[in-house]
Amino acid sequence: MKEIRLHGRGGMGTVKAAEILVYASVMEGNYGNSIPFFGFERQGAPVTSFVRLDDKPIRPKNQVYNPDAVIVLDPTIMNAVDVFEGMTGSGVLVLNTAIPPEDLDIPDNVKTVATVDATKISLELLGRPITNTIMLGAFVKATDWVRLEAVSERSGDLFGEKNIEAVRAGYEQTAVVKR
Repeated sequence: MKEIRLHGRGGMGTVKAAEILVYASVMEGNYGNSIPFFGFERQGAPVTSFVRLDDKPIRPKNQVYNPDAVIVLDPTIMNAVDVFEGMTGSGVLVLNTAIPPEDLDIPDNVKTVATVDATKISLELLGRPITNTIMLGAFVKATDWVRLEAVSERSGDLFGEKNIEAVRAGYEQTAVVKR
């Protein structure tokens, strides 16, 4: 089972991103579940969502405490939340930043670092700083745990054609470094 934790802010689509990952897994004949966690339910407040993906039924319905991957939709969240907490020894970090992966100060338990300037892409393509679909494209490139086509299709169904472009742009513009 792969466990994923997503960190974002209210209004960025963190919860929807988790649901899209689960949808993509199920469309591939696998299983998935997502659990959102809201602190203060307002725009801009920290939001965390938890995802589990597996090829067999998933029983746990609680938060993810030891994620295999962490997706950070807004890099400023790292000033308020320890996004690396509990991360496994072979963790994957997918981060929205213009900083190249090799220039980041990342803990040793993170073995794959993927970065993409999702804010820039979202402003160019969508006209708003909503980074969720772009970050899903980056996640697919970093992990290959779900198919790009399934993520693109569901993003387009939920948010329109521009978000299919956003997923693909996230995939294409992501830099991945294995450590």
